[in-house]
Amino acid sequence: MNTANLQLEGVYFVLSALIEALIAKGVFQKPEMIAILSEVERRMGADASRPAEIRDANIEATLFPARFLASALRAPAEGAKPSFAEVVSLIKDIRRPQEEAMISP
Repeated sequence: MNTANLQLEGVYFVLSALIEALIAKGVFQKPEMIAILSEVERRMGADASRPAEIRDANIEATLFPARFLASALRAPAEGAKPSFAEVVSLIKDIRRPQEEAMISP
C-alpha cells in the first residue's frame, strides 16, 4: 500500500475523532454534522467548473473524505469504533446522483 494512503487513513481517523469531540461537547449535533458533510459531498460532486477531462474515478476520490466521515458518524456507536475497512465497506456502493440517473431506466 502506498505510504500516502496510510497517512490519509490516519488523517481520516483524526478528523473523525475531532468531529466526535465537537458533537460530544455540544458544538454540533450528529444529524447536523452529517448534513454538513452531505452538503459538501453534493457541492463537490456537482461542481460544473471541473474540467471535463477529469475521470469519474477521480471525482469519486474527491468525494471519499466527506463520505467516509459521514459514514463513520452513522456507524453503530455500540462497543469499539469501526475500523477503516469497516467504514469503507459502508460506503463502497455509494454513487453520485448523476451516476444513479445514468444507471436507472
